[in-house]
Amino acid sequence: MFVGRKEEMSYLEKLYKSNKAEFVTIYGRRRIGKTELLNEFCKNKKSVFYSAKECTGVEQLRTFSAKMLGTDATFKNWEDAFLYLSKLETAEKTILVMDEFPYMVNSEKSIPSILQNLWDHKLKKLNIMIIICGSSMSFMEKKILSEKNPLYGRMTGIYKIEELGIEEISKFFPNYNEEKIFEVYSILGGVPYYLMQFSDTISVEANIKEAILDKGKILYSEVNFLMKQELRETQTYYTIIEKIALGNTKLNQIHTKTLIDKNKLTVYTKNLIELGILQKEYPVTEKLKARANVHTGLYKLSNNFFKFYFAYVFPNISELEQREIEWVYENEIEGSLNEYLSVEFEKLSIQYIKKLKIKNALNIKIKNIGRWWSKGTEIDIVAFSKQNEYIFGECKWTNKKVGTPVLDKLEEKVEQNFNPMVKEYYLFSKTGFTQEIQQLASENKKLHLITFEETMKM
Repeated sequence: MFVGRKEEMSYLEKLYKSNKAEFVTIYGRRRIGKTELLNEFCKNKKSVFYSAKECTGVEQLRTFSAKMLGTDATFKNWEDAFLYLSKLETAEKTILVMDEFPYMVNSEKSIPSILQNLWDHKLKKLNIMIIICGSSMSFMEKKILSEKNPLYGRMTGIYKIEELGIEEISKFFPNYNEEKIFEVYSILGGVPYYLMQFSDTISVEANIKEAILDKGKILYSEVNFLMKQELRETQTYYTIIEKIALGNTKLNQIHTKTLIDKNKLTVYTKNLIELGILQKEYPVTEKLKARANVHTGLYKLSNNFFKFYFAYVFPNISELEQREIEWVYENEIEGSLNEYLSVEFEKLSIQYIKKLKIKNALNIKIKNIGRWWSKGTEIDIVAFSKQNEYIFGECKWTNKKVGTPVLDKLEEKVEQNFNPMVKEYYLFSKTGFTQEIQQLASENKKLHLITFEETMKM
């Protein structure tokens, strides 16, 4: 099932239609939908699509040759194999896709050097488009795209495939309403393969139990599989991630809970950030110089599925191994799921403001937007311009309508911590707003009330 990816397809089509040879790197984490994207792109085009596998160099060359030639013959060497592109060249641009390229390099270390030499002297003169694709983030970024790699500087395009946005998730679940789609996105993120493990013919609760908590299902073991694929010392990384998921978000807190040397700890967290598992968050007003201090900022899980897994699955592995699925859901998940979703609602609301900015639909020309906190005080959304103009926002994911007390509390925090020349307020609510605050907003054009449905439609 191919969904979305309009920007990615547009990017590839633009390169395909250029009047020169193209050498493109497409990469992104496992299950993100790279192969489906490239298959869709290659439809109705002259192309050779090779999916590499983990095998010996001899076997790799044999299977690559079979794909290129369409026979049982095998090229003498890799140089001959790549040079065969010249014989495939026609007025229509020929595409060669090498999916899971790291497997090819692991089986024959000289492949990048051979490709570099041939590109420099022959291939770049042909009417071709070479696409190398990989899932191993560490391999692609640290080896293929690094300055030390022979292919560095030869690429005409590099594109990292990210997760689908929440606006594209509804296409997977036509029978779900917006709230259920939001719940699914908060749990699984925008990874197409994960989304396909859920069904909109049953409830979100039933999906969690059947697709995530049930031992033997793909999502139950997915995190462990990914960690082992990308990292060594997986037990150490598990320990770090678990402590962060439990609320130990400062470096000193993580150090105290894990007893890992701080210098080593910064290396581990850096690796997790590069893999897109962790992110480091700072108060939006924090200056760049202050952010350079390794002791500042908060570590948070940035991947929705990892966050759900380490919040609810990993701490209850013993029970789940014994098939105590109902007990885990009722005692560990059900009562705290709304709190879990409230954090995602904050992120959704920040995205809403960002989209208004892109559409030039804000009264204030904001430059920065994010969360803010200081000395025990937090504000869900703070956005500001260079002219000391501010937007302040509060998000409520509850079954109670938002009223003037929420605004009063926000105004009090602003008065105590900021001195803006101009200020506007945005309140976001899952359930709606009281008549009193709606009347207030109709009289005050600097107060904006945004419902959950509006954030989903933006």
